[in-house]
Amino acid sequence: MTKLTFTMENYLEAVYELSEKGSGARLSDIAERLSVTKASTNRAMATLSEKGLITNEKYGEIFLTPEGRKLAKLTSNKHRILEKFFTKVLKLNADTAGVDACAIEHVISNDSIQAMEEFLRNYKG
Repeated sequence: MTKLTFTMENYLEAVYELSEKGSGARLSDIAERLSVTKASTNRAMATLSEKGLITNEKYGEIFLTPEGRKLAKLTSNKHRILEKFFTKVLKLNADTAGVDACAIEHVISNDSIQAMEEFLRNYKG
């Protein structure tokens, strides 16, 4: 599987979340979601396209390839589990949980995520 920088994973995750309803994501929506410029987003989309993770046409919607979807779904799932763990178990507020989950999702192992997910399934708190 393709290894990406934290930044590229964030872009890929944004495309995934913005295109969940079956349509593609728009460059301007990705830039807005990540609070970055359209120029930065355009460069990131070129990199993701070169890696075969997205398809995009100039001035068109951006779609994930099967490999891109798999990688984005993994990152998004890590984020969701971390956020849930932080809010349900550690009782952190949602804003802090979201920021911390975004930072940690890129470095935490799949084994740790699976352990957290299992813990949450049995958690009665």
